Amino acid sequence: MTLAEALRAAASQGLARLDAQLLLLHALGRAQDERTWLIAHDADELPRASADVYRQLCERRAAGEPLAYIVGHKEFFGLLLQVDRRVLVPRPDTETLVEWAVELLGDGAGKSAIDLGTGSGAIALAIKRHCPAAQVEAVDVSQDALAVAQANARALALDVGFHQAFWLAGARGRYDLIASNPPYIAAADPHLASLRHEPLGALAAGADGLDDIRAIAAQAPRHLQPGGWLLLEHGWDQAAPVRELLAAAGLRNIGSRADLAGIARCTGGQCLELG
Repeated sequence: MTLAEALRAAASQGLARLDAQLLLLHALGRAQDERTWLIAHDADELPRASADVYRQLCERRAAGEPLAYIVGHKEFFGLLLQVDRRVLVPRPDTETLVEWAVELLGDGAGKSAIDLGTGSGAIALAIKRHCPAAQVEAVDVSQDALAVAQANARALALDVGFHQAFWLAGARGRYDLIASNPPYIAAADPHLASLRHEPLGALAAGADGLDDIRAIAAQAPRHLQPGGWLLLEHGWDQAAPVRELLAAAGLRNIGSRADLAGIARCTGGQCLELG
């Protein structure tokens, strides 16, 4: 079997061409940015051992397992993060939240930020990379998730403080920025079935998907510096109710930001006085 034939076999299983290429590179032990190498060597014979591995990888992907879990990493905001079943796969939507956070913090000098429910550490580590002078912390209720985040911090040589806590129960003072991509899918949402490989506790949040956002919004004013911001990622249809929750918590200058598809996916508000 040649490399080209292997890719055609993957396509016959319903795999997207990009997924098939990345899995083939992984089976061959090559870097994920070598897709042009595959094209230049499409007539090369696929070694039997690699062919067996590739078949198994394709079967996992065809069964719905995220590509990032299979290859063991995911790029996010310019960072290559290790990921596995202990954490959600970082999504491009969340980069909208990071862009907003970086805009607010600048280089981070004299500023502090905390990432709630950090998972793989994606938000906290991206903020630290782009705001190097900021003091950045991150919390997660899952010790397994924290192990992944801490490994990513070590691999990227980024100084972020991690500790186990449930939302702001782990806050160690007041912050200039509180950021979070909390669970926001309704518990009965049929789309959860397609996410069965990822940790349910990081996805679903009550009957309307807003339970965790309610908790964070209520707690945030007591942990923000005057002028500090709370930024939250949420579902495609939740911007209006999240703005209402932030207003009820006493935050001001409330607004939402759209992702690359033009959908409002992040909402933030500012604390103008000590809560």
